Amino acid sequence: MPPSELHYADRIGWLRAAVLGANDGIVSIASLLVGVAASQAPRGDVAVAGVAGLVAGAMSMACGEYVSVSSQSDTERADLERERRELEDDPDFELQELAAIYQSRGLDPALATEVARQLHAHDALAAHARDELGLTETHAARPLQAALTSAATFAVGAALPLAAALLAPERWMIPVTAVGSLIFLAAMGAVASHVGGSKRVVGAVRVTFWGALAMAATAGIGALVGRVV
Repeated sequence: MPPSELHYADRIGWLRAAVLGANDGIVSIASLLVGVAASQAPRGDVAVAGVAGLVAGAMSMACGEYVSVSSQSDTERADLERERRELEDDPDFELQELAAIYQSRGLDPALATEVARQLHAHDALAAHARDELGLTETHAARPLQAALTSAATFAVGAALPLAAALLAPERWMIPVTAVGSLIFLAAMGAVASHVGGSKRVVGAVRVTFWGALAMAATAGIGALVGRVV
C-alpha cells in the first residue's frame, strides 16, 4: 500500500477558523484599544475595554462559527438524506446520472458506466456524495471544531495587542499598540499562508493592510469622540 500524502486541502477546516479568529482578535482588539486611547481615556479604561473586548469577541466568534458551520452541516445532511431516498426510489436513474458525470470528466460511455456500476456496488451513497454533491470527509462541516478553534485563536490574537498596550509607557501606548499589532498581523499572515501552501509575503501584506486601515479608522473616530465628549 503506497504511503499517504499530506495535502494542504486537509487543513482547510481548522485553518480557515484559526486564521479568521487570530486575524479578528488582533485587528478588532488593537483597533478598539487605539480608538479608546485616542479619546484620551486613562490606561485603566483602555485595559477594561480591551479585556471586555477579548472575552466578548471570543464568545462571539465561537457562537458565530458554531451557528454558521452548523447551518452548513445541516444542509449537507439534508442533501445526503435526499440522495439516499433517490437511490432507494430509482437506483437505475442514479446509476445513469453518476455515469454521465464521469463521461463529462472525460471517460468514454462504456468505462463511465462500468465505473459507476462498481462504485454503486461498493457504496452508492458515498460515490454520489463525492462526485455529484461534492461532499467529502476532508471538507465536511465540523461546527464544534470551528467554534473552539476560532474562540481560542481570537483570544490569543487579542491578547497580543492588549499586552502591548498594557506594557507600553502611557504616552507611547497608541504607537506601540499600533506598530506591535501590525507586526503581529504580518507574522500571522505569513504563518497562515505558509501552512496553507501559499506565498508568505502575500499573506502578510494582505492582513497588514486591512489591519492598518481598521486601526486608522477607529483612531480617527476615537479622537473625534474624545474632543466632542
